[in-house]
Amino acid sequence: MKIHRCPVCEHAQLKPFLQRSQVPVHQNLVVTRQDAARTVTRGELDLVICEACGFVFNQAFDLSRLSYGEDYDNTQSCSAYFDAYLDGLVQDMVERQGVRNCTIVEVGCGKGHFLKKLVNYPGANNRGFGFDPSYVGPLTDLNGRLQFRTCYYDQSCTDIAADVVVCRHVIEHVPEPLQILRSVRAALASSPKARVFFETPCVEWILRHRVIWDFFYEHCSLFTADSLGLAFRRTGFAVERVEHIFGGQYLWLEARVADVDETLPATRETVQLAMAYAADEQKLREVWLARLRDLGQSGKVALWGAGAKGATFANLVDPDCALIDCVVDLNPNKQGRFIPGTGHPIVAPADLPVRGVCNAVLMNPNYRQENLQILAEAGIELNLIDWSE
Repeated sequence: MKIHRCPVCEHAQLKPFLQRSQVPVHQNLVVTRQDAARTVTRGELDLVICEACGFVFNQAFDLSRLSYGEDYDNTQSCSAYFDAYLDGLVQDMVERQGVRNCTIVEVGCGKGHFLKKLVNYPGANNRGFGFDPSYVGPLTDLNGRLQFRTCYYDQSCTDIAADVVVCRHVIEHVPEPLQILRSVRAALASSPKARVFFETPCVEWILRHRVIWDFFYEHCSLFTADSLGLAFRRTGFAVERVEHIFGGQYLWLEARVADVDETLPATRETVQLAMAYAADEQKLREVWLARLRDLGQSGKVALWGAGAKGATFANLVDPDCALIDCVVDLNPNKQGRFIPGTGHPIVAPADLPVRGVCNAVLMNPNYRQENLQILAEAGIELNLIDWSE
């Protein structure tokens, strides 16, 4: 059933700008058989932008189609570049924000990689509680200073007097974002001085850079800096800062428990960006199709990055595996598996010469230098194409 009011500000001024039919609902599903990859669950992508607050969401999103289980893997820390980025976030939280001697809760902690860095930071003396229904692993670590609970974080968790709540790349997967924020606020009922730190993709960056593969089913809620701030103000938080990080691709919000004004932000520029993107999306896809065909004249073509970006791009431009030979990824858990929807094989960098791959399109320019170094150290000659250049 379609949503006809904005989940953030509740206005009905919604403007459609992107429709895609029968897209795979999971981009990070680890699929072991090619035939199974081609028959994954699919859904409708019907993106609208709220003209009142700038929030972007999938009006046709159906949560019941998704299943985040053991076969789901969105691990990015296999990349040394990304792991160093996480180290920088942790250092900033401890050194600049003073997250020391704190009880930290991470909502949607995944495998606990980031939380462990926060608790293990030298001299910080932090302890942590990770919440994630899909968490698999030991329930305690670091001599009991780190604990995990395989459930959601909500008002039933007030037994933990949290000083800090961290939530990274979860809220974009939630169709009712105010609901998760109200749950966090309720859990902090006995922690009036608590601070929260949230990270999520920036929809303005996607629109401005015309990144057609950054719109996909899993991300049903996409924020501008202003709409993210509004969501927090509406649920009992005072926003102290929202900044663009990771080359502008992500938003980083810092807030504290408080009741504040709900003033709507200005949205005209974001709406204009969305409409301009809508007018050009088909042309952008055609440009990439022509580019892939041209690249194929000099040898086989691969994508570099089998995460959500690579999976979405493959499904958009090569659903029949006619133009792209394979998708390369550093995550060993994905190597030897297949892209959901298309069935493109996922390979390690070392496999590229054997397959005769001459060109690879890099899905995220942030990783260019790291991947060039990997190729150089392995003695692999490859034309690595950065779409942002």
